Amino acid sequence: MSKGLIAIAACIALLSHGALAAEIKVLTAGAMQDVVVAAVPAFERQSGHKIVIAYDTAGALANRIARGEAFDLAVLTEAGVDDLIAKNFTAAGSRMNLAKVGVGVMVKAGAPRPDISTVGAFKRTLLTARTVGYIDPASGGSSGIYFNGLIDKMGIGAEIRAKAKLKFGGAVADMVESGEAAIGIHQISEIIPHKGVTLIGPLPADIQSYTVYAAGIGRGARDAVAAKSFITALSSVKTGQLYRARGMEPAQ
Repeated sequence: MSKGLIAIAACIALLSHGALAAEIKVLTAGAMQDVVVAAVPAFERQSGHKIVIAYDTAGALANRIARGEAFDLAVLTEAGVDDLIAKNFTAAGSRMNLAKVGVGVMVKAGAPRPDISTVGAFKRTLLTARTVGYIDPASGGSSGIYFNGLIDKMGIGAEIRAKAKLKFGGAVADMVESGEAAIGIHQISEIIPHKGVTLIGPLPADIQSYTVYAAGIGRGARDAVAAKSFITALSSVKTGQLYRARGMEPAQ
């Protein structure tokens, strides 16, 4: 083959690859962000697609979508994806459950480890803590909404709110590491990646709350097949190892 024909063939190959490649915009809840980011390099290398990620609390993302923000794939709570399907923002039948995670308790790295082994011990720890940090329920964060209701059920809502340090999205670990909050409550997958804090453990089993996260393809996705391929990557056995390393369990 002549050099000219080789060059033409090479150009056709490049154009074909470019035509097949897609840019996939993923909106992900903070609890899933670390896993989504970790799964991107291998996926992009193998597929040729490009992943663009934006993250926020599940509630904030739902509001952004309702206001018209374009997306190809949403990674939210199971209930959040179902709500998007009901409102016709996400394609019916596209939801796939990915993982579940519980709520954990943290302190600054090197600080004494409080007792949270029972509900009573956890209650005493909250009452004696100088300050308690958690996600502002108004931001739509799952753990903040749950914890805000939990302290009322435990009969200590007023006492804890009087010394609460609320994070409007983002990582509660930042407040704990800086010393702004003496103890922090957040989903375990958002505690483990932060080196400046220590995960004391999950909430006692009697008051634990698990959130299931799922993915759904946007009704207006530019390339639904490409988006589906990334969901497949997020549900693979290899990605399951990423979930476990971050305190999550793959969805059954």
